[in-house]
Amino acid sequence: MNTPPTASELNLCLCHSCGLACDMTDEPHECERCGAPLHRRKINSLTRTWAYLLTSLVFYIPANLLPVMNTTMLGSGADSTIMSGVLEFWQHGAWDIALIIFIASIAVPGIKFVALTLLLVTVQRNSQWARKERSKLYRFVELIGYWSMLDVIVVALVAALVKFQALGDIEPRVGILFFGLVVVFTMLSAMSFDPRMIWDKERKNPQNEEVMDEVASH
Repeated sequence: MNTPPTASELNLCLCHSCGLACDMTDEPHECERCGAPLHRRKINSLTRTWAYLLTSLVFYIPANLLPVMNTTMLGSGADSTIMSGVLEFWQHGAWDIALIIFIASIAVPGIKFVALTLLLVTVQRNSQWARKERSKLYRFVELIGYWSMLDVIVVALVAALVKFQALGDIEPRVGILFFGLVVVFTMLSAMSFDPRMIWDKERKNPQNEEVMDEVASH
C-alpha cells in the first residue's frame, strides 16, 4: 500500500488562519484568501519550545517550595505550599478538592514536562518511532494544558468562600504567582511546537524552524 503524499511533496501549505491549502509554487508570503502570513513550519519552533519549557521548569521549583496561600483560623495563621495544601484538604475530609489540586498542580505539569521533552528529543533525532502515537500525545498535551489553571482557581474560590466566615481568612501568597507562570510558559511551549515536524522525513537543520522534507530536484 502506497504512503499518501505529504503537503510538502504536493508543494502545498495550510493557512493557519482560514485553513486554505495554498499552492507554494511561486513561494507566496500571504494566504491568497485571507492575507495571513504563510509558514511551512512554525518559525523557530524547536528553539522557542525549548526556551519556554526550560523557563517553566525554572519557575516550577519556587512554585512548589514557596507558599501558595496563608490560612488564618481563630487568630493563628499558617502558610501552605501546594503539597501541604493537598494534605491539609485531605486530612479535613475535602478529598475531592485535594485530588483536583494534586492532579492540576503536580500531575499535569509533570506529564507536560515529560511529554514535551519526549517530542522535542525525538524530533531533533529525526526519529520515525511511533509517529502517529506522538501526534496523539501532542494533542493530549494541548488538551490538558488549560486544566492546570484549576489550582489558581481553587485558591481564589476557597479564599473568597472563607472570607465570608468571621473567624477565618485565606490570602494568596507568592507561590501561586510562580505556579501561574509555570502554566503560562508550558502553554506557550506547547503552542510553539509544530507537530508537523514529527512527520518530516529529513530535516536540513535540527535547530531551524523551516523543517521541510528534502525533495529531489532531479
